Amino acid sequence: MKTPRAFYQPLAIGAPTPLRELPVQLERMIHFVPPHVEKMRAKVPDLISKVDVVLGNLEDAIPADQKTEARRGFIQMARDNDFGTTGLWTRINCLNSPWVLDDLTEIVTEVGDKLDVVMLPKVEGPWDIHYIDQLLAQLEAKAGVTKPILVHAILETAEGVKNVEAIATASPRMHGMSLGPADLAASRGMKTTRVGGGHPDYTVISDATGDGAARTAFQQDLWHYTVAKMVDACMAAGIKAFYGPFGDFSDAAACEAQFRNAFLMGCVGAWSLHPSQIDIAKRVFSPEPSEVVFAKKILDAMPDGTGAVMIDGKMQDDATWKQAKVIVDLAHLVAAKDPDLAAAYGL
Repeated sequence: MKTPRAFYQPLAIGAPTPLRELPVQLERMIHFVPPHVEKMRAKVPDLISKVDVVLGNLEDAIPADQKTEARRGFIQMARDNDFGTTGLWTRINCLNSPWVLDDLTEIVTEVGDKLDVVMLPKVEGPWDIHYIDQLLAQLEAKAGVTKPILVHAILETAEGVKNVEAIATASPRMHGMSLGPADLAASRGMKTTRVGGGHPDYTVISDATGDGAARTAFQQDLWHYTVAKMVDACMAAGIKAFYGPFGDFSDAAACEAQFRNAFLMGCVGAWSLHPSQIDIAKRVFSPEPSEVVFAKKILDAMPDGTGAVMIDGKMQDDATWKQAKVIVDLAHLVAAKDPDLAAAYGL
């Protein structure tokens, strides 16, 4: 563990100084693009205006014999486009793969100043973050990168969940974490082949009655504990929590329900793996206009956040003021990118 005095020092001579605060950015959806497919790269200019983050995926879903082509495609995609306020991320291959070193060395040295975040799969503990932290600093210094590249960890192993608090505080590069439900399910030995979402067999049932009537089953959320643990670790560390993928593209209602659960629990966004999920994430991770209007009433009635007031028959105090501020701050961030919602919010 580095001492507090050394925590924010660059890890290589000439590397940019680590950030003390995360950039304030809207990241409702992280949209995955397979950069080895030319026709998908051709859609990126139009995609930039529709999503908050464009991510070039180099890991899962990229065949082994196309890993190099995907890396070169991502570099070309970064060079060819002006991303403006839309984030540019890449998901590199995992640290025990034969491709990861080339992923980092080639991407950082060739397009490092355009890259905002490196998403790191299968993070097991703070040692994984320490490794990539040092390597990124060396590569930034070599390439003359002027802003630190942040690291986003995917929580997708049992050991990673066990070490989630240490991962969250491992480096000032930490941007946030995403839940990786498919790999996590395999790591835990869970008996499901679904990618996120609920399962019809994970239920509680109503109490038995004396007349032998059928008992009602209530489906539960397999991921509630893990999302809550991840959110607590991220919020305590001052970084961001995200829901990951929802694999059933044909079930928009279930995808929306899973995203909304994550939003209510504190996640700021989710992955979109299919174009249909972009609007779902945009809708879910933007506060409802009625919520914003009511939250603004609370802030207006309690300008300094102290005391207690009655609004629409409900008592409001410093705790609800803090809740209202979370909603209004997010609304301002959304309004800056979405004119229609800005009008609906009255901002």
